[in-house]
Amino acid sequence: MVLRLSLFGVKRSIDLSRFARYRNAAVVLASALLVIPLTVWLLQPAAVPDLAHGNVAGARALAADWVKGNVIVLVRHVERCDHSSAACLSGNDGITARARSVAVGVGAQFEQLGLSRADIYNSPMIRTAQTAGYMFNKVGVGEEWLINCKGSMLRDTLAHKVAGRNLILVTHSECMSQLEKDLKLPASTLGYGASLFISAETPQAPHMLGFIEASDWHSVTTE
Repeated sequence: MVLRLSLFGVKRSIDLSRFARYRNAAVVLASALLVIPLTVWLLQPAAVPDLAHGNVAGARALAADWVKGNVIVLVRHVERCDHSSAACLSGNDGITARARSVAVGVGAQFEQLGLSRADIYNSPMIRTAQTAGYMFNKVGVGEEWLINCKGSMLRDTLAHKVAGRNLILVTHSECMSQLEKDLKLPASTLGYGASLFISAETPQAPHMLGFIEASDWHSVTTE
């Protein structure tokens, strides 16, 4: 194909077929620029689901697994005093005074789920011991693996899971992130008192159910 141009008496001809190969290359390049980001997006791990705010399917799955005693839940301690300007409950190595009611409120939600078939552990830190005390009326001697968890959180968690009994672990944000990493999931940014739920129905292949922030339990529904 030839394009002929004439301007102020000057005539020029352009052979457009010379540009065909460049046009094809441009199409391929443009397609690649679209496909590569899409592929990366599709292959990246899915975010951990939020079980609150009307996620009915997620809440139902949690309730069903809880009744069967298949659930492992990691609970982050409530607000720590040394990272806050709020008044301390007792010493700056524990929780704040205002966080006590948060722990009690979350504990009430677990009471509704049912604690008769639940094993509860906490790390040896004061803030997790206080959280466990106000949340579950139970304080353990302190499990070192619930603070020294780098690279071993999932393994140690499964080792403490008893078939037919739910496992509640009062721990720290870094251990929650480690468990997500062990499950090949992106780390979540979870607040004080947040709960991270895992189904161990098949112990050889545990899978993430999702999380509930301390302030969001009221929006969890199975209807």
